[in-house]
Amino acid sequence: MHNGAIMPSEVRHVVDTDAIYPVVRLTGMLDAKTAPTVRSALLDILAQQPEAVVIDVSDLRLADPSAAAVMRDVVRETADWPAAHLALCNRDGASRWHSTGLPVWTSRADAFAELGEPDARQQLSLELEPVVGAARRSRELVTEACARWERPGLAGPACIVVTEMVNNVVAHAHTPMIVLLALHGDTMTAAVRDRSANVPRLTEPVSPTAYGGRGLLLIDSMAERWGSLRLDDGKVVWAVLADEPDEPAGDRKDLNSAGMPDPARG
Repeated sequence: MHNGAIMPSEVRHVVDTDAIYPVVRLTGMLDAKTAPTVRSALLDILAQQPEAVVIDVSDLRLADPSAAAVMRDVVRETADWPAAHLALCNRDGASRWHSTGLPVWTSRADAFAELGEPDARQQLSLELEPVVGAARRSRELVTEACARWERPGLAGPACIVVTEMVNNVVAHAHTPMIVLLALHGDTMTAAVRDRSANVPRLTEPVSPTAYGGRGLLLIDSMAERWGSLRLDDGKVVWAVLADEPDEPAGDRKDLNSAGMPDPARG
């Protein structure tokens, strides 16, 4: 368990990582001034890709009902990225939080029971430094994940996507990073978190010499959808890859060469 800092506007957050799912306990007054800090705390936990996050608001006071909108904002910002389910816990019931659209339970135990047991086998992560060879290490993690999860069809596309994400950090962000892989049914999420605030943007047409732009085009062509999540200490770039039925050999993309780096790129 670790404690969040006391917020200037009378909000405190405590994150319990020893529970079945991470529990964020919020105390104090939620208003227009404290809402951005609450948002940042929740996004920081979601960026770690837990299967679910329980937010205990039993001791959180609302300055007015509209202050609860911060929860809806977090849900909206993470809607395209299946990082985690959000649930509220309030011992006084759901009345104050009904407008969030999130499920509300009166106890953590009830929330955990409804969410079920998490499957730790469906997540892998790897911390990397921004050095030559980082992309190769990330591909090894992808290969291990796809073998463990019996998703061989995702290995090629996921290697391409993760390679481009990692190489972008090495070439441009120059910060330590965390590669996160998670299985969600028939899809896999690949994400890379770094400490740079610069968010990648896909623009067309791409110059033949624009390495970064070509990398984003590769991610865009391989992923079912992709995007980024801005955090206080950087960002996380994510992509969702769908496991498709086997195709005839003549219809398959050449996944062994497309987007793979030469030795100089790692």
